[in-house]
Amino acid sequence: MPDTSAPHGDTAALPVRVPLVTAPLGLFGSLRAARRNVLEILPELAVRQPIVSGKMGIRWHMVMDPQAIRHILLEAVEDYPKSDVTKNLLRPAIGDSLFIAEGAHWRWQRRAVAPVFSHRNVSGLAPMMSDAADRASARLAQAGSRAVNMADEMVRATFEVISDVTFSGGKSFDRDAVHRAIDAYIAEAGKVSLLDILGMPDWIPRPGRLMSTRTLKQMKAIADDAITSRRDRPPSERASERPDDLLDLLLGAEDRETERRMNDAELADNLLTFIVAGHETTALTLGWALYLCAFDPAVQETARNEARTLLQGRTATAEDVPNLPLTRRIIDETLRLYPPAALVSRTARRADTLCGREIRAGDTVMLPIYALHRNQLLWDEPDRFAPARFADRKSIERYAYLPFGDGPRICIGASFALQEAVIILATLLSRFDFTAVPGKSPKPVMILTLRAEGGVWLNARPLD
Repeated sequence: MPDTSAPHGDTAALPVRVPLVTAPLGLFGSLRAARRNVLEILPELAVRQPIVSGKMGIRWHMVMDPQAIRHILLEAVEDYPKSDVTKNLLRPAIGDSLFIAEGAHWRWQRRAVAPVFSHRNVSGLAPMMSDAADRASARLAQAGSRAVNMADEMVRATFEVISDVTFSGGKSFDRDAVHRAIDAYIAEAGKVSLLDILGMPDWIPRPGRLMSTRTLKQMKAIADDAITSRRDRPPSERASERPDDLLDLLLGAEDRETERRMNDAELADNLLTFIVAGHETTALTLGWALYLCAFDPAVQETARNEARTLLQGRTATAEDVPNLPLTRRIIDETLRLYPPAALVSRTARRADTLCGREIRAGDTVMLPIYALHRNQLLWDEPDRFAPARFADRKSIERYAYLPFGDGPRICIGASFALQEAVIILATLLSRFDFTAVPGKSPKPVMILTLRAEGGVWLNARPLD
């Protein structure tokens, strides 16, 4: 498909990207790179070939072939559980929640939680997304002529959403403290250890994760307190007209096959999972989307006209989402260029063959989503920002585009995140013109998620 979205006056310009590795880094070079930015260990071959393999303490394979990925995520999902590295990074914070659990323990949780994210329930939470879009607009209007770090602003907006949809009607809590605790955990415990690269067993302590004990206690105490308070609320409040929020829905979640419900520890782990994932990934998507809109004024102007024509000055709602196709395509293309979960890791449970390559039990099999989404065998001009490529979704090969994963373990909150992103982006584009701040380009850096290092600094000019 030809690119129709090049910025005016500079057809050669490309949005910021990560330089990929063209020569072996070695063990310690790889460790330094991974602790600085996981994407810096990706070989340049990963955007030109279907599979790349190597050995560094452990045997590893990076897979970019859609059919092989389909095999891993769908056909042989039980043979490719989440990698030990992933579990080591996240289990201290979110236990054996839906994101970490395997086998029967995962299946019953998935069955119990799936109705929580039904279309009806997700649509019912949309007013809180619209409220957050209004508050973000008010803050931008107050900024006047000052440049704004939209990465931080979108973190604030999406954290307001997740806290409102989780704790509505409950007692107040310190939002800033919760976010600081989450951010501190990622900074302290989210970096890959040399022990991880060498494939050492998870019972050997990782120093960074030992240092995060205090932060973990803060996070878990907040979740425990919220659950206890909601269980103990008086009958009069339980019978109120307030619609169910995420915590209510989780408390009522039940596996219909076994009639099993989550105990308080399981609830806390899953609540933390949704709090962390529910704001961080959407905030990153919105920050990068606004960067791309400022990068390409023509796309921004077309999307603004779409939003203003539909909204007529009001805030976007769930009912508007299907009628904002270009806004949605901008989100889709943002997720292609800057996927929040830019690298997914699995451990092969038994011998297999992928793309003609021998896979042994115990091998690490990585799905580098960042490289998959820029693979030259799968995408036309893959480094270009071109929302038009999503005008015909059927033209996109199913397992070439995986911002939310796929198969039975596809992200359960994908519809929640997409609805929130479209509501907030459309509202902001209808009210502001975003332009880049010279010399302030963001740098894509992945620790646990793909963040914009240095922030997304934009001028936000209010529209008449």
